[in-house]
Amino acid sequence: MGSMGHLGNPEDPRNTGTTRGNPEIARLPEIARLPGSTAEPPEAELLWGEPVSPGQLAAAEQGYERCNAAERLLWERLSVFEGAFGREAVQEVCASGTLPAGDVQAVLDRLAPFALLPVDDLFDGEDGAPRFWMPQPMRAVGARHLTARGDRWAVLLHHRRWCVKLARQAADWWQSGRQIDARNLALRELPDLAAAMDPTTAPLSPSAEADTSVEIAVSLWFLWVACGRVAEGRTRLRHALSLHSGPPPARALWLAAYLELESGRPEDADPLLVQAWAAAVRDGDDRCLGMLAHLRGATALFQGRAREAAAEFREALALMEEHPEFGPSRELCWVALALTLSRTDPEAAQEALDQAVLDTSARRAWTGRDLWADAWAHHARAELLAWDGERERAAEHARRALRAHLFLGTAVGAACAAELLAQMRVMVGRTTSAAHLLGAADLLRASAFEETYRPAEYCATSRDRSEALLRGRLDARELRRAYEEGARLGLFALAGEE
Repeated sequence: MGSMGHLGNPEDPRNTGTTRGNPEIARLPEIARLPGSTAEPPEAELLWGEPVSPGQLAAAEQGYERCNAAERLLWERLSVFEGAFGREAVQEVCASGTLPAGDVQAVLDRLAPFALLPVDDLFDGEDGAPRFWMPQPMRAVGARHLTARGDRWAVLLHHRRWCVKLARQAADWWQSGRQIDARNLALRELPDLAAAMDPTTAPLSPSAEADTSVEIAVSLWFLWVACGRVAEGRTRLRHALSLHSGPPPARALWLAAYLELESGRPEDADPLLVQAWAAAVRDGDDRCLGMLAHLRGATALFQGRAREAAAEFREALALMEEHPEFGPSRELCWVALALTLSRTDPEAAQEALDQAVLDTSARRAWTGRDLWADAWAHHARAELLAWDGERERAAEHARRALRAHLFLGTAVGAACAAELLAQMRVMVGRTTSAAHLLGAADLLRASAFEETYRPAEYCATSRDRSEALLRGRLDARELRRAYEEGARLGLFALAGEE
């Protein structure tokens, strides 16, 4: 996970494949212009955002014609995949009717050398099962024949059901402590998941499939909120909900409110929270009530209402199960409570942190580690150590918080941790380092959020303290240069400095 860019934009599987053993694929770029021809090749057309020439399409059509009936069927059905896919996905999406499940793998083995590229996009812990990607010319030919056969809508429905299962698996992994695997799985499969989150691509009417789109978006809550894809999640969920014909589910409204808060719009989150609470009561979703109490606490903390925030976090803990099957964990609630109290009641904050450790020990025996809660726990520890005058240790915990948030990919947490670390650095006389961190935090926020975004009061307080100290030690020109240098270096580099 070398950079924020990598976390936000997973490696395109087309860049990891090879044309070895695929002579037709290897020849595609040259077919458009035959040897000895002086005429310019016909203009390429854009298919799925990439230029494809008539010669490439002709070569793919020739390959399709040489296949037998079963291979053609599989070729056509594979065209519904937006990204790379494995054998299990092929089995679930493509097996039906005239292509029995027992025959799919053998047909795939015969078809792969002529129509697919192998890709290496496995993440740590996965088995070595091969994965494939269908180049755009082959996909275009397959899609045309699939439509002509009249099977496209049925296969698309299979694909959308597979995407629902995939999103649920990622959500289960997040809750069970496999958080990095969950993030990596969701990012790798995002091209297909994104298509399924758009109700307008459904074979039936958009409103008929909006439930599926909403469910996938909600299952991926952790990707949007904890892993730094707030704007994308907000856009996708709003689009799916706009086409939803019935009352929105409580958890969809909870996520919509959370994404408004993370986008810096707490005033837009409040009415959604009211609607979500009513929907949870209506649907009998008691588990959602704890999630909503946590989110009300996060909203109050964002707005600087510490007393109300602490009360809401305590209510969330009272409502939450020991091992929540969805949404924020109990550890995160305890850590949020500690963070809320860290500047006003350090003893109570330390007790909350201690309880988070106890909950974490019990949870790990059952599930695994909550890296998101760990990252925010470092914030709270930094605040408490600074209160006790241990500034160097406080700075180290702030740096750990920064590294943890960068590792997960969340811009909200990373910027907040950078400003907290800057405050600790300037307090021990490291003014240039502090200014670098503030400049890098500004760049991160500008690249991740809209111009109207405003950070939480908690973060703004750290920023104000740091800037007040910096203005007393650097003149305006020196401060501007330090900010610019920090933006050039970036938070990844600065997080490595001890």
